[in-house]
Amino acid sequence: MEPKFYSIAIDGPAGAGKSTLAKALAARLGFLYVDTGAIYRTVGLSVARSGGDCGDKAQVLARLPEIRIAMTYGEDGLQHMLLNGEDVTKAIRENAVSGYASLVSAYPEVRAFLLDMQRELARTHNVIMDGRDIGTVVLPGADVKVFLTASPEERAKRRCRELEQRGQPVDYRQLLEEITQRDYADSHRAAAPLKQAEDAVLLDTSALDFDASLEALLAIVKERVPL
Repeated sequence: MEPKFYSIAIDGPAGAGKSTLAKALAARLGFLYVDTGAIYRTVGLSVARSGGDCGDKAQVLARLPEIRIAMTYGEDGLQHMLLNGEDVTKAIRENAVSGYASLVSAYPEVRAFLLDMQRELARTHNVIMDGRDIGTVVLPGADVKVFLTASPEERAKRRCRELEQRGQPVDYRQLLEEITQRDYADSHRAAAPLKQAEDAVLLDTSALDFDASLEALLAIVKERVPL
């Protein structure tokens, strides 16, 4: 009898804290954490580095055959992204790369290019996967689906703090505008738009700190998965 692996899908808009909370939850449960946003960031970074325009579909698709993406996990359990053998885990967190990721993720061909990689991880591990369309497209049969969100203003504040801690200060108003624009783009794109799955639990963390958000997320999972 094949072992039963559980999958937890966490979707939501940019800056909602999906990655941070998913990492912490994975560490608590001993699950593999899969940051799908990092995968799209890696594609965007690759296209930009090669001189391509991420907003030009033809240029992006022409470069896909040259892109070799791999994920490794250190002893700390954290996901590292490799682009053609280079560890780009830090490089993909630069603010400009967020825009590249939003552009390339809108192309159905890019999403298809990465779909098997994501599903194979769920077939062979207990996973917590976060993104924009995990519960609706990537893992529609996930055991737990959560739509994690927060107000645009709160997300912009959190992102500002995060970038400042990395030595990349940004203007709050500019960041709020970027987040609002990305929300619109992600929810209106033709390919796998951002939306809450019908069977997903809505978790709004606007008024919650990190610890309270994690406990709320853990409570949702425990109701649905025999841990």
